[in-house]
Amino acid sequence: MIIQFVIACGLTALEGYLLGSLLFGLVISKLFYHDDVRLHGSGNAGMTNVLRTYGKLPALLTTVGDVGKSFVAVHLGQLIFSSLMGAEPLVDPICGAYLAAIFCVIGHSRPVFFSFRGGKGVLVGAGAALATEPWVCLALLVVFLIEFAITRIVSLGSIIIAVLYPIVTLCYWAWKGTDVVSLAFITVCCALMGIYVVWLHRSNIQRLKNGTEYRFGEKKKENQ
Repeated sequence: MIIQFVIACGLTALEGYLLGSLLFGLVISKLFYHDDVRLHGSGNAGMTNVLRTYGKLPALLTTVGDVGKSFVAVHLGQLIFSSLMGAEPLVDPICGAYLAAIFCVIGHSRPVFFSFRGGKGVLVGAGAALATEPWVCLALLVVFLIEFAITRIVSLGSIIIAVLYPIVTLCYWAWKGTDVVSLAFITVCCALMGIYVVWLHRSNIQRLKNGTEYRFGEKKKENQ
């Protein structure tokens, strides 16, 4: 049983990382604009930088791609756990979805296919939440939209939901009656993912402290 669990974890981590390494923002910038979005703005390959650099349609396509790859990754992770661990698994197969989500975020931020320079993983995390717990995803979306309506700062909303994600997820699966081992596994996965996303926003946090963080809709200042 332990061997099957280790194999399931390894395969899940691998598929999550490889899917995460597919950067749709970068693919779109190269395919349609013969450009590298990472050479502009924040230097990231995420939706926000695509929006600011190329406009709404490329940003929409990036969103669909990044959310979609995460959606596929977590379902594959759950399938791998379910298939390999038999009738009496050590943990609930849903744990495979959360393990895949972590490595999908890592792949998105450090993509093996694109010189290990990617995005910050917020949409990837959103795709994972949507696939595993739609109500949690909806609650976090409401929090993000309220924050954005007040401040117009995307990064601040991303940091807030990254912090709230493991807390709300713990409450959700505890309410669902998940066994203690699986609940601990899920919570650790979500906490690590949240911490990693916050760490990827460390430059944004510094600009928030300095009062120089970009507010959506304003012109980019030269000294930023």
